[in-house]
Amino acid sequence: MTQTTHGTLLRVAVPNKGALSVAASEILKESGYRQRRDSKELALTDAENGVEFFYLRPRDIALYVGSGTLDIGITGRDLLLDSGASAKEIRDLGFGQSRFHFAGPAGRYSSLDDLAGKRIATSYTGVVEAFLAERGIEAEVIRLDGAVETSIQLGVADVIADVVETGSTLRAAGLATFGEEILRSSAVMVTRDGAESHPGFEVFRRRVEGVLVARSYVMMDYDIRSEQVQAAVALTPGIESPTVSPLHREGWVAVRAMVPRDGSQRLMDELYDLGARGILLTEINACRL
Repeated sequence: MTQTTHGTLLRVAVPNKGALSVAASEILKESGYRQRRDSKELALTDAENGVEFFYLRPRDIALYVGSGTLDIGITGRDLLLDSGASAKEIRDLGFGQSRFHFAGPAGRYSSLDDLAGKRIATSYTGVVEAFLAERGIEAEVIRLDGAVETSIQLGVADVIADVVETGSTLRAAGLATFGEEILRSSAVMVTRDGAESHPGFEVFRRRVEGVLVARSYVMMDYDIRSEQVQAAVALTPGIESPTVSPLHREGWVAVRAMVPRDGSQRLMDELYDLGARGILLTEINACRL
């Protein structure tokens, strides 16, 4: 086990390739951690921040974390659930969103009842088997790695269960989704029981959460007449409470508050109509709440 003057390094798994890899490395950089410059690097030690990063296949990350080999990992919720590992989700990271659906030849299937006795091809057997078991549907689940759309044409399966983004790939193969959504997935932070006791665990989680909050909020500053402060603060309550400071101009105050990024332009309009002036929005790079 790697040691530093501060003790054992926190061991963190990061996706080694694909869309999850790029977004995960970006959020870690914004959190103040070193990240690899060469995609061929399998591990990187950030001794200054007490963390050791391991770049692994996204599908394997939950297994490494669940077994206790690593402390924290970033992977997809779908891969976590499919792995059957004892790792647990502790934070949705807000990127890598995807939806899982059943699909079959267009017009042939209309509901989940049509799945009974069918052969279902998927790369996520654990997720699909659990979904079917919860609903008492008996069907054969066939594991295929990679693209599963051609499995019906080749006679390997009757139905597929896969990630659906725009649906263009399914339509090109003459397929259409049916029934309810199997799963809605996104990138998540996972850990294992006992990892929380590591001295670097809470620091790591706070840093990442600080970046996520910063991405969702902006800082708003504005000046307003004192008699309108109560109405303005109702619009911009902030995280804890807004900062209200007297201005040199008599009867006016300056207000500063964190506000959700979504809807911030509309909020500026409402404040202006209320009499606020000098309204500014600024980016927040990171925060601790």
